[in-house]
Amino acid sequence: MRKQAVLLLAHGTPETVEQIPEYLRKVVSGRPLPLEAVEEIQRRYALIGRSPLTEITIEQGRLVETELAAAGLPVPVYVAMRNWRPYIPDVVRQMRADGVEEVAVVCMAPQNSRTSVGLYRRAVEAEAAGLRIDFTEGWAQHPLLAEAFAERLRPALSKLSKETGAPVPVLFTAHSVPCRTIQTPVAGPGAPDPYAQDAKRTAALVAGRVPEIPRWWFAFQSQGISGEPWIGPTVESTLDSIAAEGVRALVLQPIGFLCDHVEILYDVDILFRGYAAKLGIRLERPVSLNASVTLSKAVADLARQGLTRLQG
Repeated sequence: MRKQAVLLLAHGTPETVEQIPEYLRKVVSGRPLPLEAVEEIQRRYALIGRSPLTEITIEQGRLVETELAAAGLPVPVYVAMRNWRPYIPDVVRQMRADGVEEVAVVCMAPQNSRTSVGLYRRAVEAEAAGLRIDFTEGWAQHPLLAEAFAERLRPALSKLSKETGAPVPVLFTAHSVPCRTIQTPVAGPGAPDPYAQDAKRTAALVAGRVPEIPRWWFAFQSQGISGEPWIGPTVESTLDSIAAEGVRALVLQPIGFLCDHVEILYDVDILFRGYAAKLGIRLERPVSLNASVTLSKAVADLARQGLTRLQG
């Protein structure tokens, strides 16, 4: 019987503000960034204290391991990051040293894109050295993912609706990607990048589980500072349109992020909330998934499917 394991992948985050320049060099693959851009990212991290992404992802891994053991699959779950410690190459080498022969890999970014999931996959395969891998390409439409978000959304929506005395609409968001990512040549190999449609499908599935939503919108958040065009609409332009319709209370639900980090704690809680307030909109968000049991069941289900395929 071949020794199996599960590997969860995430973006990674530095532990301190001082580490941000090194971290950003890894994010942009060594390309130079203007000093002002680096200082702006440092300012954002300083405002939230630090990003808890790594420790939350490690906790999510423990929950997935517990779910798998309860289902009769007592396999170890490893966690690795693409842009910070624990780095993907280091963790894959550790798995091989531990005698792992087959691994089900799940990226903790449900919506598939060449600029995210594709890069994670290449990083794993570069260190595989004979390790048999089953890589889950995307899971934007997994029913338990939609239910996990719906579980967080329902109480936030109910609370704000009661406080305002009226049904409250929802703005769903996902991280933007460069326009070049989703642009496909008229001729040439390769299918269109599925990311934008994946993100909107997740939003629609969540909305379908929360019928008390009177109406909803979708926007892409956290456009990069690289200077190239990123996909929209932006949250800011969408909030402008929503305010023009007379909306005065709104729940913003990110559906591409599985835990708290800078794009939640700064972009949503500080930047978007402040922008909305200037437009006369009270903006609230649900609690992030973080240690959601339903999320851990979703990831465990994906891992179980991957391990089964490896046995075939």
